[in-house]
Amino acid sequence: MSTIILDGKTLALQIEKELAGRVENIRTANNGRPPVLATILVGDDPASATYVRMKGNACSRVGMGSMKVLLPQDTTTEELLAEIDKLNKNNDVNGILLQHPVPSPIDERLCFDRISIEKDVDGVTSHGFGRMAMGEKAYGSATPAGIMRLLDYYEIPLKGKQAVVVGRSPILGKPLAMMLLNAHATVTICHSRTMNLPDVVSRADIVVGAVGKPEFIKGAWIKKGAVVVDAGYHPGGVGDVELSAVVDKCLAYTPVPGGVGPMTIVTLIAQTVEAAERNI
Repeated sequence: MSTIILDGKTLALQIEKELAGRVENIRTANNGRPPVLATILVGDDPASATYVRMKGNACSRVGMGSMKVLLPQDTTTEELLAEIDKLNKNNDVNGILLQHPVPSPIDERLCFDRISIEKDVDGVTSHGFGRMAMGEKAYGSATPAGIMRLLDYYEIPLKGKQAVVVGRSPILGKPLAMMLLNAHATVTICHSRTMNLPDVVSRADIVVGAVGKPEFIKGAWIKKGAVVVDAGYHPGGVGDVELSAVVDKCLAYTPVPGGVGPMTIVTLIAQTVEAAERNI
């Protein structure tokens, strides 16, 4: 059996075509007004600016509107909260994205949680996380939700499988672990301080790299026939997993780039479209 490449780029383009039709239907039902995603960028981090631009481009491709809120590096928590409040009250805005990370003096969690749950299309609020973890309706954190959509499309079996998530961030590792658990996988959450990490990873049917360190997870740790999901991206085009050492022995893997990244953006757009449909 040949290795399956979990091609997020191709799937994302397919989803965008479907979303464009839904956006047109929303325009028709909403006096010509399209769904709008508002993005907030605090500071001048080049990588964050690139991500915001990519999300704006994705909005344009499906016919959505985008609103950019650019704030200086010295923005305070109170000033950022005030901007979020404005967007919460703006009836033309369907989704709000606060680009992560924000400058360190800002209380990021407080600001995330200020976003209205109805507009939390990036799935970053504590309320949204709690509802998702309990199996209730909520917009999932965009990267984990994108990963789950990718696994579903390629019919990767999850029920009863041993899944190891290496990483515990509140917008990636933790929500993905809950999503996998809700899909009936048996889930172990690990991190950079886990004892005997290679041994834990070696028993996994599904390995998720979400630790934020280039090629931290070695190919030798991963058993033959495992599914490898690499959610990292670092300079040089490498992820969190030593993919070159696993592509010939795993059942399926996400390439870097072209795997998880495109699914993150298209999931954000899809959830904004859903929010607009709900409003109508």
